[in-house]
Amino acid sequence: MAGDLTMDAHLRFKGASYTEQFLCDTAAAHVIYIGTPMIINQGTDTTHVEPFLDALEIKPEDVCVGIAAEQVTVAIAAAETTPIRCFTWPSIIGFENTTSAFTLEDMGKKVYFSGSGLLSLTATDNAYVGTIYGVEDGYCYVKLGTPLVCVDAGA
Repeated sequence: MAGDLTMDAHLRFKGASYTEQFLCDTAAAHVIYIGTPMIINQGTDTTHVEPFLDALEIKPEDVCVGIAAEQVTVAIAAAETTPIRCFTWPSIIGFENTTSAFTLEDMGKKVYFSGSGLLSLTATDNAYVGTIYGVEDGYCYVKLGTPLVCVDAGA
């Protein structure tokens, strides 16, 4: 996984997956791909979600609500009535580990997205998604902890 997604991510699941529905922010136009972390950016809108992209800096008050479970297109300045389903806690999602950045030694560590398509162990200005549950067959499985306020951001 590198940078921001340009197509739906290939995801795998352990056990049941759980979703919640949120309404999308329309301050900017977006194509939201499956696998994109979705956030409530308190600096722009306190009730609607937007995709977390590499250019966005997460603040400690922002909320990562989950991972996009469907592809949605949002037009700029449209009515904020477009829903999106997001995978949330207690889902366990496998993200492609194409760079082999994660190993079994990382199990239990907090994991973040540093872009819509790149997992990281660094909190700084990244979106928190959960903890590493396991690594196998080219996938890093993450036990979601979302929705959750990103209090580690800026640390």
